[in-house]
Amino acid sequence: MRKILTKRKQKSKERFNQIIVGLVLVFLLMFSIIGYSLIGRNSSSQDKEKVIYKGLEFVKINEFWVLKQEGVEFIFRYNPEEVERIDSQVDYINSYINQPLYIYSESLEATSEIYTNMNELVQRMQNACIDKDDCEGDLPIKGCDSNFIIIRESSIIGITQNQSCVFIEGPKENLVRITDEFIFKTLGIE
Repeated sequence: MRKILTKRKQKSKERFNQIIVGLVLVFLLMFSIIGYSLIGRNSSSQDKEKVIYKGLEFVKINEFWVLKQEGVEFIFRYNPEEVERIDSQVDYINSYINQPLYIYSESLEATSEIYTNMNELVQRMQNACIDKDDCEGDLPIKGCDSNFIIIRESSIIGITQNQSCVFIEGPKENLVRITDEFIFKTLGIE
């Protein structure tokens, strides 16, 4: 049963909630300003680290490598000289453009790499499950008839494609490198 509040207590509760929301917004605003000022200071520096790989220029800004290609900015944790060399064939980026993309991942960082570089190109991105037994929450079950990227921990390092499914596998500490290698392959860099 719900407790009956007097108007005074109700106004006090509303005021408290407004103060909390205001403090959270001020906190976010302050950190946004600090972050923006740090990014601006580093990006204006003339001693940017650069790597030229197959005629493409990767520029290090803060801790990330940035590639500008055909008006799109791609951001990676590693440049092509730092990733795992994996012999595999995957579809090029054109097969993902304006299509839904589903992801199952055991690595938040690797998922972030996919999201950062493909979100603006695909129709939408959504988490999905491979089968009902491993599915947490109300996520759709997807198969290899959809663009589906599965990122999982394994003792074996690999990137394999089966129909529209891509399996990115490796030790947890290497999943981001392997994911960057996959994105380089879809862009035709590797």
